[in-house]
Amino acid sequence: MPVVLDHLAVGTPALADGWELFGGVLGGTWAYGGDSPGFWWGQLGFAAGPKIELMRPTSGPDAAFLERFLASRGAGPHHFNFLVSDIEATLAKVRALGIEPVGVNLESSYWQEAFLHPRDVHGIVIQVAWQGGAPPPGAPPAELPAPGPATRFDLIEHHVGDLPAATRLFTDVLEGRLETSGDDAAELTWPGGKRIRLVREDGLPLGGSLHHVRFTRAEGTFGAQDRERAGLLAKRLGLAVELA
Repeated sequence: MPVVLDHLAVGTPALADGWELFGGVLGGTWAYGGDSPGFWWGQLGFAAGPKIELMRPTSGPDAAFLERFLASRGAGPHHFNFLVSDIEATLAKVRALGIEPVGVNLESSYWQEAFLHPRDVHGIVIQVAWQGGAPPPGAPPAELPAPGPATRFDLIEHHVGDLPAATRLFTDVLEGRLETSGDDAAELTWPGGKRIRLVREDGLPLGGSLHHVRFTRAEGTFGAQDRERAGLLAKRLGLAVELA
C-alpha cells in the first residue's frame, strides 16, 4: 500500500458545528469513530478526497494535549494523518531529514503511530500511522444530521515559509505525487483524489499554516444559502472553506 493522505483532523470543544458543516451542508457520511484516551473522535467520508475527523476533549490527564491546543488557538485544524504500509521505514526517512518524531507508539498489533511536531513540519501536526484493517464503524452520533448532497473534498491549501523543504517532506517521505511546482507553489496528489497545494508565504508562526480547504458538489452547485451557512460554521471551527 502506498502512503495515503487519510484525513484532516479538526479540534473543537463542541461537535455540533462540525456535524452540521461537514455532514448537513457538505454531504459527509459517517465512517467510524469512538473514544480514545482523553478525547472522542469521529470521521466523515466524502465522494472523493480525504476524510474529515472531528476531535473533542473528554476528561483526565490524557485530554491535556487537546485542551492546550484549544486554549491557545481555539477550534481549528489539528493534524494531517497519513496511513503508511511500513511505519518504521517512514520514520527512518523522517529522521534522515533531521526531524525527530514524538509520541512514537509501535506496540499495538492493530494501530501504530508517531507524530511530527508542527515546528518541524511547517506549522501543523503530522500523524503517520499503520493500521491493521478498518475499525468497526460504531453508531453515528445522534446529532449528526442527514447528509446533504454529495461533495468532493478536493483540495487542502497549506501555506509554508520554506517551500522546497515542505515539498521534499511531502514527496520524499509522505510519497505525494508532484503534479505542478514553481517558485511560489507546489501541488501534490495521493490516491483517491487527495490533494494538497503548498504555497510559499513568509512570516507565518511555526513556519506554516493551513490556509483553506475546498469542496465541490458532485452534481450541481452550491446555493447562496449553502455558502452563507458554511461560512458561519467554518468560522466557528477556525477554518476557511471554499465552496467551488
